[in-house]
Amino acid sequence: MTSKIGLKCYGIKKGRTGVGIALMEGQVFAVYTRNRIKAAPILFNMRNLGERVRGIIVNSGNANAFTGEEGIRNAERMARFLAEKLNCSISEIAVASTGIIGRQLDIQEIERIAEDVFENLGKDQKCIDAFARAVMTTDRFPKIARREFDGAEILGIAKGAGMISPDMATMLAFIFTNAGVENMEEVFREAVDMSFNRLIVDGDTSTNDTVFMIASGDVEVDREKFRKELTSLMVELAEMIAGDGEGSTKVFRVYVSGAKNDRDAELIARAVARSSLVKTAIYGEDPNFGRIVCAAGYSGADVDEMITIEIKSRKGEVKIIDRGRVLEHAMETGKDVMSEKFIEIHIRLEKGNGRYYVIGCDLTHDYVELNSRYTT
Repeated sequence: MTSKIGLKCYGIKKGRTGVGIALMEGQVFAVYTRNRIKAAPILFNMRNLGERVRGIIVNSGNANAFTGEEGIRNAERMARFLAEKLNCSISEIAVASTGIIGRQLDIQEIERIAEDVFENLGKDQKCIDAFARAVMTTDRFPKIARREFDGAEILGIAKGAGMISPDMATMLAFIFTNAGVENMEEVFREAVDMSFNRLIVDGDTSTNDTVFMIASGDVEVDREKFRKELTSLMVELAEMIAGDGEGSTKVFRVYVSGAKNDRDAELIARAVARSSLVKTAIYGEDPNFGRIVCAAGYSGADVDEMITIEIKSRKGEVKIIDRGRVLEHAMETGKDVMSEKFIEIHIRLEKGNGRYYVIGCDLTHDYVELNSRYTT
């Protein structure tokens, strides 16, 4: 399938090092990690990136993080490479990196690969797939999503599997659209908050997390419809990341309702989704309500024993606790419901109208194996 939005891209992976280039002219929006140690590309972008861009250059295999001023110079050199190809300012080029922290880039190798990438830029699905694969690190599969409506298109490409926690994740996401709406930045940030910022794989917030969106504004569309489509696309990408969480076998959502306020609901949902004990119970298909109750209790929210917990999947739904009363007969049914790849945990309190949800994944033996040898 050929993109209708004028995007040209490509990518090449050679060993651990990958380079991807995406060219599209438009207004750029960005959300970066809240980790106080930010990677060099983020610092470069924050200092130099203008309101409109011509393209993005990204490398994988090396995060270019914790690399000091030399790292920033290398990020600028990546931007300059593409700016010279396009005869534009470096302020019109966005830069991103992902991979191992604390090592300087082999900038000459990146430039050599980038030359080949630039020569092969195209608009078809093969080129989009090549870009998506070039930016992968421990990912098991590329993550691409698309929405088309009212003459507009949104194309999203993401990478990420581990070091994932809200306030972004080690994830990069690139969103391209020809749509135009009022207050686009507000819509973009809201969609990020409803998707990537609700994603937990392992509770670690990376130094490199970035979401870029380039919008040409060529097609005016209804703002509310665009908001729904953009949020839906980002949620799909976030769930792909959870499904690819290093060694993960299951994706789950934690829904909290009836909390004192939305902030309390958020605290509970995040605590449950982040809990290693909850995550391992999900892996083992064990409806261990005690772990969920425990996480809710230490979340910092206003919680008492008047809790209701239900588990849902395509296999059905089962109530494990009803307003504080344990339903022992439901435990076996709960195990069957949890055998699906995608499950939902619904937690209801009796405190108010607060609600929130978080996306997570299970924790398996493979996560430990992969991350114990990541740099070697």
